[in-house]
Amino acid sequence: MSSFKYSDSNKRYYTLDYYYKRKYGCKIAKISLNLGLTCPNKDGTLGIGGCIYCSKLGSGEFAGNPLLPLKEQFESVKNFMIKKWPNCKFIAYFQANTNTYAPLSFLKEKYEEVLKYENVVGINISTRPDSISDECFDYLEELNKKTDLVVELGLQTIHDKTAKLINRCSLLKCFDNCVKELNKRNIKVLVHIINGLPYETKEMMIDTVKYLSNMNIWGIKIHMLHILKDTALEKMYYKEKFHVLTREEYVDIVCCELEYLREDIVVNRITGDPKIDDLVEPFWLTKKFCVLNEIDKEMKKRDSYQGKKMRN
Repeated sequence: MSSFKYSDSNKRYYTLDYYYKRKYGCKIAKISLNLGLTCPNKDGTLGIGGCIYCSKLGSGEFAGNPLLPLKEQFESVKNFMIKKWPNCKFIAYFQANTNTYAPLSFLKEKYEEVLKYENVVGINISTRPDSISDECFDYLEELNKKTDLVVELGLQTIHDKTAKLINRCSLLKCFDNCVKELNKRNIKVLVHIINGLPYETKEMMIDTVKYLSNMNIWGIKIHMLHILKDTALEKMYYKEKFHVLTREEYVDIVCCELEYLREDIVVNRITGDPKIDDLVEPFWLTKKFCVLNEIDKEMKKRDSYQGKKMRN
């Protein structure tokens, strides 16, 4: 038995699987969907080109085909999931690009549609902190009363200097304000961060987690920066040859971050899933289970667990 209270396995951090099994008593599978939207950082509203690491698919490599109807996208993945987990239920995950960046009437139609699908228990909406209108906030408050709603915000880093470098086109203050608005409406907030952004130190990455641990957030996704073909990041990498974290460095940083992460924050993801055909670096990221195992081993070696250093 792990020394961590939110675990019934060898995990020393609060996994999403543990959270859902305690809440629903069964396996919960996420189905990634693609509404074919864009982003204010791509269409010229805030910027052009998007964040420098963002692919042409808007970080929705594993989302559905936007040319297909929503129901068809959903069913194709659902049928695959049921073969693995016959009794599972589903979260509809609006993943690619910015999923509150559209007229509210359109968003309502799509969000409400998936609620009618069989065995859908919740909705995750991936978006930007600068892309939720006041009327959308109010609608999300109503939606939250109907289903298990999570709003996912792409923060990546608390450091505004890095935010400018990666062309995020929004500063930390904007993120803080968005979280406050979601908190006021009792909507669960899930924050994405990226380790290994160009020129960030280990201490800077840990500071991002320390900052989030003092906010009212429900969950976190920890990613490793991966350089994809045909991105601005790829051009920067070949030009500047900035350091890309080794697997050992990444494991060390994640374990340190977990130690400073409040124990009740649900770790939805702890490494990334790059599309191998498009990957430039780092190739160690393609061995996902090896990375997960190394994190488990290092936490055990340290005799540590999520939130340990918050108690000191």
